[in-house]
Amino acid sequence: MTAIDELTGSFSRLPGIGKKSAGRLVNYILKADSSWVRQFATQMATLQDKIHACSICGAWTEKDPCPICSNNLRDRSVICVVEQPQDVSTIESSHEFSGLFHVLGGVIAPLEGIGPDQLRIRELIERVRTSSIKEIIIATNPTVEGDTTALYIQRLLASFPDIAVTRLASGLPVGGDLEYADKLTLARSFRGRMKF
Repeated sequence: MTAIDELTGSFSRLPGIGKKSAGRLVNYILKADSSWVRQFATQMATLQDKIHACSICGAWTEKDPCPICSNNLRDRSVICVVEQPQDVSTIESSHEFSGLFHVLGGVIAPLEGIGPDQLRIRELIERVRTSSIKEIIIATNPTVEGDTTALYIQRLLASFPDIAVTRLASGLPVGGDLEYADKLTLARSFRGRMKF
């Protein structure tokens, strides 16, 4: 196996990268400026040393606590619960949410051996117990596992009657065509419809 084959194999292990895309990346790197390649390799090699999970919310950060948790201008009465650290940056890019986050680290998936104890659910309950929270927004993905996790969290939070538990709306995407929508998406769209 050559160095090209080895690097192509490594790149193809990344999500969304197949053998052809991995091969294109390797060929790009071979033609690129060598100082950029060295800088890129250093960034890759040191990434896990520099980035870690925030001790409060679980989002990726270089400083602990993360900039969101340490920002006193954020609405500390609302927590948005997400599955993965990258979901925080996705929601932040919308500029629609100004509260805090809580990263679960996955979803309940019994077939994969992931139960509630493997997720950061206890930490969420502890945050609710020790803070002045008014609303928990559950922003798990609209999948069977995401819905199961959302329902599990909702049931746990039922013991806090002063806290509103909400779920992100789901349905048809902007610019989407009805003919390409699946049945579940259409059903959710009808259930979540609003008045003009």
